[in-house]
Amino acid sequence: MASFRPQSTTHVRHYRLVDRQGAPHPVLDDLYESLDAAWSEAMGWWQDHYGSSQEPVDIGVEVSTASGDWRTLRFPGC
Repeated sequence: MASFRPQSTTHVRHYRLVDRQGAPHPVLDDLYESLDAAWSEAMGWWQDHYGSSQEPVDIGVEVSTASGDWRTLRFPGC
């Protein structure tokens, strides 16, 4: 019988920015401490390169999971 090990409650979440294909963003490939920090970086970069257009932002945000995977929080183009 396999023993049950509860997941660690000390998992530190990290956030990263992804491109429209879901790959790590080619320029903004970094880890962020919060969703707000990641999105602020994305919006600043987007406005510097594309201005304040009303078109959807082709940058998404993912969060790390305790199992080491990434979960999408904000899809590109939303």
